[in-house]
Amino acid sequence: MAAVLTVSGIRIDGLRDAALSWHIPPPVGVMRGLRLCMDSGRTAPLAMKVAREVMRTNPRIGAVDALLLATDTIEAAHARGLPPQFLAATLLQESAFDPFAVSSAGAVGIAQFTVPTAIEYGVDPWEPRSAIAGAARLLAAYVDDYRARTDDDPYALALAAYNAGPGTVAAYHGVPPYRETREYIVDVRDRWSRIIGR
Repeated sequence: MAAVLTVSGIRIDGLRDAALSWHIPPPVGVMRGLRLCMDSGRTAPLAMKVAREVMRTNPRIGAVDALLLATDTIEAAHARGLPPQFLAATLLQESAFDPFAVSSAGAVGIAQFTVPTAIEYGVDPWEPRSAIAGAARLLAAYVDDYRARTDDDPYALALAAYNAGPGTVAAYHGVPPYRETREYIVDVRDRWSRIIGR
């Protein structure tokens, strides 16, 4: 029997069912599910908060897809012992949850894996669930490693490693002085706090 995943005491499959059953009159069928996600307040389940942030950041993603991506992110974060808001904020910063994103450096998909890193971690960078799970695994490994070795903020160091590479973090004995990396950490923290506060 499959385990039932819950977030804030609410069954996630129930959230999916609620989003899919949200009926709007036929002339505006394109907006199906949107009001349910956007009208939920500050006490909304985490999946709704993440879905709202996904839709706000990437308007091309509809409510149902945003909710599915949010639940996959929460599930992957819980499986690796990460705060779900941290993983969601990182993926929002990386690609705005766009599974077809390609960076100028050749990183691809939602989690912006390079091909060698994707191969090393057994991730299909173009497949959202695989990429989300791979990002959770990599970030959790960084957080655990930095938590064990230093008194510095392990989440900032994990983000620096995700952005600039763990070798760079090791060379500088902390967050490297790169403007892009420092701004990346600030941006992810801003997204993280926005998800928590929504």
